[in-house]
Amino acid sequence: MNETDPPGHPWQRRRLLAVIGAGVGTAALGTVPTGASAAPRPSRPSAATRTDWAAATTQNGWPVIDSARATGHRIEGSNATVALVPGPVAIVLLHVARRFHYEVDSVEAINGHRSDRRVTAAYESNYLSGSAIEILPGRFPIGARDGLFPHELATVRDILAECDGVVRWGGDHRTLPKEGHFQIDVRPGDGRLRRIAEKISSWTEKPGRGAGTPPDIFSGFRRAAATGLADRQRASA
Repeated sequence: MNETDPPGHPWQRRRLLAVIGAGVGTAALGTVPTGASAAPRPSRPSAATRTDWAAATTQNGWPVIDSARATGHRIEGSNATVALVPGPVAIVLLHVARRFHYEVDSVEAINGHRSDRRVTAAYESNYLSGSAIEILPGRFPIGARDGLFPHELATVRDILAECDGVVRWGGDHRTLPKEGHFQIDVRPGDGRLRRIAEKISSWTEKPGRGAGTPPDIFSGFRRAAATGLADRQRASA
């Protein structure tokens, strides 16, 4: 946020809601971290820490593709676009991006497929297959932790639970987290991806479902699902 941003700027509105939500959800989430109002901004890793990904498949098992096989998609409610492998992958990751935009922070920048094979963490190879997204890279540099307010973190956990484990969050990586990174976490042909994509697609036909209609992320059932998945995914990070 810039001090010159007007009071009604979307960034300020979302941050205000995040602070309010943090207070409301503290009992469910634990103590609000000290300094939560100022997300950490460590420097990016130097170029020397990057290596070339030489494999024909990416870390999550999807094939590396060229830019001609990735299609561009606009994030609903935003002017941002992202290139992804078409089909269920795009359906699921666009849903993640939409919910993030509506419920966490404005998605004014997002990266998807890329051809640059240099990676700092193995999970960054998934951009090469168009099966991962990087939301707000300027806000969430690799290696930074605690860049989300408690309510924002609860929303991310709810999004992951809604995707039933098909999506993994970069913020759970033990040594090189990236809190704007989301990737497909099943291999090609896994039926779970198709089922989640079909579920998300069906919501467009039902009023009051899907992104743009925020759920009660602190309801008992949703919190239990989110917490259980978080425990499982962190254990295998």
